[in-house]
Amino acid sequence: MKVCIFASGSKGNSTYIETANHHILLDIGKNKKYIVDSLKEIGVDPKSIDTILISHTHADHISALETFIKKYPATVYMPQKMFASLDSLQNYEHIKIYENEINLDDVKITTIKSSHDAIDSRNFIIESAGASIVQITDTGYINSKYFNKLKNRDVYLLESNHDVEMLTHGPYPDWLKQRVLSDEGHLSNQAAGFYLSKLIGDKTKKVYLMHLSEVNNDPNIALKTVVESLKEYNVDFTNIECAEQNNISEVITL
Repeated sequence: MKVCIFASGSKGNSTYIETANHHILLDIGKNKKYIVDSLKEIGVDPKSIDTILISHTHADHISALETFIKKYPATVYMPQKMFASLDSLQNYEHIKIYENEINLDDVKITTIKSSHDAIDSRNFIIESAGASIVQITDTGYINSKYFNKLKNRDVYLLESNHDVEMLTHGPYPDWLKQRVLSDEGHLSNQAAGFYLSKLIGDKTKKVYLMHLSEVNNDPNIALKTVVESLKEYNVDFTNIECAEQNNISEVITL
């Protein structure tokens, strides 16, 4: 299994996952050109994309969807509530409605409910050939009932959206600050460290911090906060990087 983060942030989000039989985009934000160029940069033909998973319908996660599928008609997976809210997809032939789990021959995809101010909102555990990737973004908290499912995975793509002090003293209006800080908002750097301390295990190889705010965070602060938080919980793990808004990550092969 391979994974590559194409974009992560408030201006667009998309992650590429490849298995023996499937080429998958997990969300498809930014624009079609950026997605196509990113695929080509890692040697993937856009025509080979067969599956698009949608976590929720905020624009930064679906802004390239409509134009991409006009040229590259992949199967789009989303829950019923999301589908019903998108008029542009009502006549699209390649829609699959998921509830909690998706099985694509060599891929098992488990969805978990996230806590975000959207019409339904999901995070994902993607498993294939003994390897597993967890992506958790756009959530105000992670329900502890999911910890056992999420523990000891190979790769975590986990939100570390904001530094609380930067957000509190930053330029956002009060209503927006409260939204970000709420249980339906985004995970802070400190929260990311706490949750990772509960999830990282002997099998874990890599962590990417996702969806960093360009206004209320800084990659160096995010990394420092998360690493220090892990140490406080006696977790010795430092193979952590910050995903970027406009640059693709390395391709991780599991």
